[in-house]
Amino acid sequence: MMITVTVPATSANMGPGFDSIGIALNLYNRFSMEECDCIDISATGGERIPNDETNLVYQCAKRVYDICGKPMPGLRLIEDCSIPQTRGLGSSSACTVAGLLGANALLGGPLHQENIIDLAAAIEGHPDNSTPAILGGFCTALLEYGKVWSVRVPIADKVDFVAFIPNFELSTEKARGALPKTIPHHDAVFNLSRAALLTGSLVTGDLHNLRVAVGDCLHQPYRFGLIPNGEEVVRSAKGLGALGAFLSGAGPTIITMVDKEDKTYYSRACMYFADRFPDWTPVLLACDEVGATVTQTE
Repeated sequence: MMITVTVPATSANMGPGFDSIGIALNLYNRFSMEECDCIDISATGGERIPNDETNLVYQCAKRVYDICGKPMPGLRLIEDCSIPQTRGLGSSSACTVAGLLGANALLGGPLHQENIIDLAAAIEGHPDNSTPAILGGFCTALLEYGKVWSVRVPIADKVDFVAFIPNFELSTEKARGALPKTIPHHDAVFNLSRAALLTGSLVTGDLHNLRVAVGDCLHQPYRFGLIPNGEEVVRSAKGLGALGAFLSGAGPTIITMVDKEDKTYYSRACMYFADRFPDWTPVLLACDEVGATVTQTE
């Protein structure tokens, strides 16, 4: 039995929502897997991926087998990846979710979705990527007592997203290492107010708030120093008419929110960036409302 798991990209933090707010986007990785008597891992696009026990999808699949007390004979895994790696778009979370959901399906579904959500967040360390990857949509989530507490919030259908994806990588570990150990109290208040404003504005469609609502003091100021031209890209994206711009996850991808009524923003951005920032590629995206899916072929 072959299982195919399709997982959307995700953008975490969204400015002020550090480690707590994320959204699923319509860019996908697809993982086909089945039990076999060896480890057989490949990528359809020829990407360089681990093809042994260090592969994250394999590790997460085995985790499910271990939890369920079942021996894992081996795994044939074919990865078809459109989410760029180490760009802040949830590629590692997609692998985690795929391994968990795929193994659960191969075993006949012993774990409930809530179990998968908790397990994915425990592996990832925080739920702002893994939860929207599973549920789809715009999610606020936190991990407490080993459990994810989350709300999937429908957002007004007034916003498109344009991701500005650079041709260089930034590891999450390096981006985490740039953060301070403590922050001033007023910085915490700054982010709390904007995270609440961001959520309320996306839900109600009050788009005029977004430019202010994506403000952040907790992570972006410390990470832009690791991203060549990052702040210039944000200023240019806003100057072209974006409602707001923020680092996607730990970066280096920058995402803008754009009024759906602005039908030429994407084409303007493509022309401008081809001339001024050729190392950055604009990609037009939308919110994925479905989340990860599992299909079966005999």
